[in-house]
Amino acid sequence: MVEKTNTVVPDDDMLGGPRLADPYPYFAAMQQQDPVHWNEKFGAWFIHKHADVLAALRNPAFSSDRVRPVFDRHMSPEQRQRRQPTFDVLRHWMVFLDPPEHTRLRKILTPLFSPKAVAPWRPRIDQVVEESLAALAERDTFDFVLDFAYPIPAIVVAELIGVPAGDRDKFKKWSDDILTLVFGAEGQQDRRELAQQGLVELTAYLGDLIADIRKNPRDDVISHLVSAEVEPPLTDQEIISTCALLVFGGHETTTNLIANGTRQLLLHPEQWALLRDEPQRINAAVEELLRFDGPSRLEARLLVEDVEMRGKVLRAGQNVFLVQSAANRDPDVFSEPGSLDITRQPNQHIGFGHGVHHCLGNFLARLEAVVAIPAVISAMPDLRLDGAETWHTTMMSRGMKTMPVRRGGR
Repeated sequence: MVEKTNTVVPDDDMLGGPRLADPYPYFAAMQQQDPVHWNEKFGAWFIHKHADVLAALRNPAFSSDRVRPVFDRHMSPEQRQRRQPTFDVLRHWMVFLDPPEHTRLRKILTPLFSPKAVAPWRPRIDQVVEESLAALAERDTFDFVLDFAYPIPAIVVAELIGVPAGDRDKFKKWSDDILTLVFGAEGQQDRRELAQQGLVELTAYLGDLIADIRKNPRDDVISHLVSAEVEPPLTDQEIISTCALLVFGGHETTTNLIANGTRQLLLHPEQWALLRDEPQRINAAVEELLRFDGPSRLEARLLVEDVEMRGKVLRAGQNVFLVQSAANRDPDVFSEPGSLDITRQPNQHIGFGHGVHHCLGNFLARLEAVVAIPAVISAMPDLRLDGAETWHTTMMSRGMKTMPVRRGGR
């Protein structure tokens, strides 16, 4: 008779019940009990320790090229025909490419999102934040996500890329539709159809915009892509796909960083007060907020060769999820990992990933958070949460749909 042990996690429902809003007790248990865990529910390995996640992000055996294999090997001819519009866009996204294809695209874009390139946007970000706060000045209650955290990066990334800011509501709908597919969502049976429709509409929009920019080039990201000198030259589909990725990723991550970060400061009033009294701590505070409750829950990879990790053999062809949210609270790396401490330094979090796929827009996202969060604290020192937030039921991202707030005493 085999003796049962208490070391096995009782279930694989990572997003179930209270874990959607607060997954961290579950992640802590996984780190202790089964840090390299085969999850039957999702049919994939989940890796939870900081050192293991970091090693995987550095190891080319953990491939980002996970769209093409699904399309080529796991779909029937009828399914491929039906999903061709989705594949045409996603197969050129850098996040789904390995070197050298990834390197070719990244080389073009990296200079456009470097600290030097992003810094001149500070005055415009200041202005957008000020205007957003002014629009809320007379409101006792509002939705922090929809009314503040979303519009700021949506306006900034639209202007940076070359998309009219007035069209951001269109991009909000398209982005929400695409999010359910790219980040993985539970409980939405029609998510593939919604995502494809959003991608088709976004592609048509960007195609018209790119055609206009070819005739009338400007100083924006799309113009740089259109005129980029690279071998082989970028195709129209590659330009459209890259712009779609930038529009999607350029606001989704930053919205979640600003909203999640502000929520955690409100839940930790002593940290809110410290940042209010010492706003010069904002850079370290943003790094801690990225660690403590960042916008990326995990990164997905596909194994292209067998890998041994903690005595287990992860086989080629299997899916792997690298759980950044767990790694960023690893007690082997961070002292008191479950405590929010905006003075924490150094901070070895991997909230923006690591290695060749380190988030391209991380400097822009950081700058927007550095501006927006202290501005909220200064303008609304009495802000408080006002009821339960709602969360996106997505695997890879960690973000809220809504976050009701109230200005205290009003």
